[in-house]
Amino acid sequence: MYNLNMINKEITQKNYTNNCEVYQLVFPIETGILIPEDDSVRLLSQILEELYYKNLNEAYSSQGRKPAVEPKILFKILVYAYMNDIYSSRKIEKACKRDINFMWLLQGRKAPDHNTIARFRSKRLVGVVDDLFNQLVEKLKTYGEVEFKNIFIDGTKIEANANKYTFVWKKSTDKFQAKLQEKIKEIIEKINFEFKTEYIISEPEAKIEYLQEILKFLNKNREHENIEFVHGQGKRKTKIQKFIE
Repeated sequence: MYNLNMINKEITQKNYTNNCEVYQLVFPIETGILIPEDDSVRLLSQILEELYYKNLNEAYSSQGRKPAVEPKILFKILVYAYMNDIYSSRKIEKACKRDINFMWLLQGRKAPDHNTIARFRSKRLVGVVDDLFNQLVEKLKTYGEVEFKNIFIDGTKIEANANKYTFVWKKSTDKFQAKLQEKIKEIIEKINFEFKTEYIISEPEAKIEYLQEILKFLNKNREHENIEFVHGQGKRKTKIQKFIE
């Protein structure tokens, strides 16, 4: 019976380059000649080249060796990746090695690994990203790419601070807001009944200033009656504590 280990050894040790001259893949020295003149990567690079990167450069230590890839180029890579719905640092690394547009942005430099990209995004950019994107929006305005006439709200889910696994959708927030306004009106009716007041919410939504006025009234009554707030199981809250809360 033929030894399977010998088969594997023969396969893995075989030289596949002996007769591959006709399959040689040759890239031009200048990758830019393969990118169309009107490609979005060219416009992006031109616009980002005009930004002011002093704050980003200062995010790096002046001591030690210089970064393998210039911060400005890393920023271009990141923005272009986001434009193409690439967010994973590993996928961005792969794109830098395989996609000719990313190679062109790198200007002949070695593709950054995913750790470099992750550190750049989570540490270097944190304090300067708002400034850079503000500059980008202003540049887009000068190029006539944005007019600030419309506001668009997409379906992005927003992560809540209370629970990292809780996501809030716009429809859910609208529904919650409507219920909240109903609850506010219900509580104000109870306050009017209890204190013989005449607070009225005539508009669709209660204004914060008006609610603060009611809150001041409740706190004055609390101080006047010297009511102590209670908390915990088995403690009975007064009506005024419930209204204020």
